[in-house]
Amino acid sequence: IIREFHTRKLPALIKRKLSLPFNSGKIITVIGPRRAGKTYLLYQHILTLIEKGIEKERILYLNFEDERLDLFPQTLDFIIQAYRELYPELDLEKCYFFFDEVQNIEGWEKFVRRIYDTISKNIFITGSNSKLLSQEIATSLRGRTIKYELFPLIFQEFLKFKNFDFNVDLDFYNPQKKAILINFFKEYLLFGGFPEIPFLEEELKIKTLQEYFEVMLYKDIAERYSIKDTLVLKYFLKRLAENAGKFLSIHKIYNELKSQGIRVSKDALYKYLEFAENAYFIKLIKKHYKSLVKSELAEKKVYLIDSGMLRSIRHLGEEGKGILLEMVIFKELLLFSSEVVCFKEKKECDFVVNQKMAIQVCYSIEDENTLKREIEGLKEACKYFNLKEGYIITFDQKEELNVKGNLKVYIIPAYEFILKFLN
Repeated sequence: IIREFHTRKLPALIKRKLSLPFNSGKIITVIGPRRAGKTYLLYQHILTLIEKGIEKERILYLNFEDERLDLFPQTLDFIIQAYRELYPELDLEKCYFFFDEVQNIEGWEKFVRRIYDTISKNIFITGSNSKLLSQEIATSLRGRTIKYELFPLIFQEFLKFKNFDFNVDLDFYNPQKKAILINFFKEYLLFGGFPEIPFLEEELKIKTLQEYFEVMLYKDIAERYSIKDTLVLKYFLKRLAENAGKFLSIHKIYNELKSQGIRVSKDALYKYLEFAENAYFIKLIKKHYKSLVKSELAEKKVYLIDSGMLRSIRHLGEEGKGILLEMVIFKELLLFSSEVVCFKEKKECDFVVNQKMAIQVCYSIEDENTLKREIEGLKEACKYFNLKEGYIITFDQKEELNVKGNLKVYIIPAYEFILKFLN
């Protein structure tokens, strides 16, 4: 398997925005959902190493999801033995070790620690489970790692996958170029950003996303956490999808199941929620409180990690476009800032970023009552955080409003907000 990697040609790549550091002296850890492109990110880094003059033989790459690797904790050291036998002349200290989906092998963290302490500091690992990796990193690998998260494509990356030339094609004021951009954004909104999806025929996109969901359900959650009642788990995950963009009440879901005669404890549902977040099916967003304890304990808003996946498991009518748009903006904000919260007192504001930017997301504000509701929520958040301006992100409407109380409101199309303000 080691030699096979050295003899085969690496696939053609489209460069992602995230790039990994060289010679950091730390174990580089990349975590994110299955099929988000972690393997290709490693390939991207390997190709860069080769371009820098590193011989391919000095790079050991293994994917621990390869069924030919029948490894156990006590046999992991066979990897290094085999590598030494293949290339006895190599100084392993100057070699690079790439371990893909490493969490599949029990005891992996001790193995990686041994390599780090005795062989080489050039180690790169990936995994699809945030909690599992975090626990091992916090114990065996404490202080030795740098962690990166890789999500499905953001819109800028999606455009690159569509051969969009930013120097030539990006023009918000040219009607023809703007129409092309809007069509790309519409596709991104409906089918999401998993890297394989843009290259598929339309009828295969949703089917493929449904398969991703099934693998997440059965392999990443049920199998990993030994959950036998997959019907309840599936119902719960679909309820999370129905709740996208709303505050989540486990108590309510518990009562629903109870009324249908399904026996499951509230504790089990809280565990399922944790597992769903660990597997990157969802992300939770906290409500802003001055008290950190209150913020942790209060109900949180739930978002799926990808708008296409939401459409693949939940029927959405016209009103669903607003939820998809909200999810897209949330994913972009996650990469823009580590501090994104929602705000709710008398009124609600979708997102507050770093306590400096208040954002409402609304597909269309043509209806006067809708616009009024969005402005009221924005006003309350801006007053609370002492902000002089706020943003309403729409699908394709643009305007500037001066609101009573000395507040400037910028109404901006989502594609323009993402490409101009967040990049």
